[in-house]
Amino acid sequence: MNDEELQLHFEELKKELGGKIDDDQLKKELNTYLNEYRVTAEAAKRGIKRKYGADGSSSFMTADSLSKKIDELKGTEMNVDITAKAVYVDKKQITVRGAPKTIISGILGDETGTAPFTIWEGENVNVDKGEVYLFKNAYTKVWNDRVQINLGARGKVEKAEGVRVDVPERTIAIESKEVKIQDIREGLGDVTVTGRIMSVEQRNITVKDEPKIVYSGIIADDTGKIQYSAWNDHNLKEGETICVKNAYIRAWRGIPQLNLGDKCEVSRVDDTFGEIDMTVSKKTIADIIAVGGGLDLSVTGTVVDLRAGSGLIWRCPHCNRSVLNGECTTHGRVEPVTDLRMKLILDDGTGAISAIVNRQDTERLTGITLAAAEGLAKARGESEIVSREIAQLVIMRRMTVMGNVLNDDFGPMMIVTGAEIENVDVAAEAEKLYNDVEAAL
Repeated sequence: MNDEELQLHFEELKKELGGKIDDDQLKKELNTYLNEYRVTAEAAKRGIKRKYGADGSSSFMTADSLSKKIDELKGTEMNVDITAKAVYVDKKQITVRGAPKTIISGILGDETGTAPFTIWEGENVNVDKGEVYLFKNAYTKVWNDRVQINLGARGKVEKAEGVRVDVPERTIAIESKEVKIQDIREGLGDVTVTGRIMSVEQRNITVKDEPKIVYSGIIADDTGKIQYSAWNDHNLKEGETICVKNAYIRAWRGIPQLNLGDKCEVSRVDDTFGEIDMTVSKKTIADIIAVGGGLDLSVTGTVVDLRAGSGLIWRCPHCNRSVLNGECTTHGRVEPVTDLRMKLILDDGTGAISAIVNRQDTERLTGITLAAAEGLAKARGESEIVSREIAQLVIMRRMTVMGNVLNDDFGPMMIVTGAEIENVDVAAEAEKLYNDVEAAL
């Protein structure tokens, strides 16, 4: 990105952040997102605003909170009190950075309307459907044109004893929208999806010392596939086709998942899909950015950079995380084991994506084995020599990568399960380009 474009984005962020970060630091952060992480301008601005509190989702808070009705919420509040009835409640466990975390989500309602909510620290919190609560120090944001209420570490939820809230039926009777799987986005609620059950599994977990069963698997239609999960047993069987009404979408690290909550309706329907292709789905990077992530995707582009953390690395023998100077963030001082990987930036002309390539594919694509990398690093007295050697072999090469795409503030990232380098006939491509240009004159 050139200096003029960078300056335009800088001025926009400076105005919105209102002095929460000095100019030099803001320019540095913006440049890092755009030119090092190579994310889109919108993703860069969104990440910086979230980090420094311009969108109401950070920990910046005003001195005094305000009480508001649901229809008064703008999606930019940073410290607001809301008294409302829990119309719908779903408590579940998710995994964050390898550790279990309990969250509570659902719908809050008062006499003015309804809004979805999420309590991000839900381990010691109880919210019962039909009861009235005071949400203190909440923050709000807008997702898919709907205001969402969030309660973070500084927030608190209290039962509003003696308070009655009447929620009009019309405000909670939300029409379920029928969508194809390829059009599913994070944050969608009350959707209807028809698809064939491709796999069924169940896991036994413990929530608050009580045994629970999570039902999950893959559901697919003629446009794609998605993982589903449910706390209730709908007696789903592999191969049958179902219609799911009033489901909602949540994402795990950017990968949308279909959630069958308490108000979900499941019915068996006739199968009209024919043969469903369960192989990888070819996408452009622009397609992936629009969706947010996905399972078993394939992207073809040019390797434009090899990021830090590539080449010879060291991992914890217990959790397989990368370690620095023999220290694991989870297990402390360990005797690390060596590994080999590539952290690529792939560009297909519609956008850029990070891709992490494992040892097996790194060895196959570069011809550099782990043993050879260890020998080279020992002979030269530095490990960085390995990544420099790899960079010479892959940068500016055309590559197809397959895998699952996650998403965070730095943009989409693929965990690669397979990769191939395309051998381009430069002379033939040049001849084709010349003929195309000549024909256009």
